[in-house]
Amino acid sequence: MLIVNCILQEEGWSPIHHMVALASKLLEAEVVTVRNTQPTFFDKLYSILRRRSDQAKGQETCLLICAGPPDLIKLLTIDDWRGRFKFLAAWIIDSFWINHIGTSTRLSKPFDHFFITSMEDVDQWRRITGVPTTWLPWGTDALTLGSDAPDREWDVTRVGRQPPEWQDDAATAQAARLLGLKYRGRVRGNGLTALQNQELIMSVYRQSKYLMAFSNAANPELYTHPTREYLTGRWVDALASGTTVAGISPRIPDVGELLWPGATLELGSVRRQEGLEMIADALKLWTPQQAAKNNCMALEKLDWRWRLKTIAANFSSETNALQADLVRLQALIEERRIAAC
Repeated sequence: MLIVNCILQEEGWSPIHHMVALASKLLEAEVVTVRNTQPTFFDKLYSILRRRSDQAKGQETCLLICAGPPDLIKLLTIDDWRGRFKFLAAWIIDSFWINHIGTSTRLSKPFDHFFITSMEDVDQWRRITGVPTTWLPWGTDALTLGSDAPDREWDVTRVGRQPPEWQDDAATAQAARLLGLKYRGRVRGNGLTALQNQELIMSVYRQSKYLMAFSNAANPELYTHPTREYLTGRWVDALASGTTVAGISPRIPDVGELLWPGATLELGSVRRQEGLEMIADALKLWTPQQAAKNNCMALEKLDWRWRLKTIAANFSSETNALQADLVRLQALIEERRIAAC
């Protein structure tokens, strides 16, 4: 299998880069990285005029992993994409940008299968592209980087974008201290690679009882979708680390399928003082059992290996490496269930 990684080397995408490295190992796949290369207008036109055909398909398989629908066009920069692959699929992470599906992707139909992270969009992707589409949501490396550690240094940790009142870490830390809370501000990963940044972030989660996160509807930014809500890696990585997510959850079907009672502390407001007071009250009832349950459920529902199992089944490419890790994963789930679930 060939994995074509179109994800930018940015901190926010470090969970996906970690997943790509894991997929390369467990699916025994070669990884080719495509960055800023863009096909020309004539490449796009030619892809429509000369599409892939059954007679032209070769022996290899390929999975394109991209941030959003516009990146699908980067397939055209891969050598001999028409005749090289017998099965060609794409995993679109920010798949909710449906209006960004390009004309050449819709008309040339180069892909045999799409995997998307937004469950409610499966039917629309199928209708627009005419390509079989499977829901394959965000995941996390709960098996390797997760934790059920009972001892945690920080009561509440901040990572990533936050509502305006939560932006000033010094002011938030002072407000937290007045309530007897230990607050951990921004995690700085300057100079680190995406994989190193992911390990740093997960190590901070493992030391935290609560992590701040707000749906983009409650905390919009220019780069977030203006109307669609969605989960991100921050939520699932925190839960794998045993951490409870405090904030406002996205109102989407995915949350009901992926998360569980106790995974989140719904604050209902973006006001800092109100939120900190709710967290302070919740901490009075916090026990190590809460971290253990989050980790156990993340192993069972969120680990990347379950996603890779779905990919392997669609590619008919089960590997001994993946099977071995799935055995390890199931064994740890059974062990943790006894203690936590």
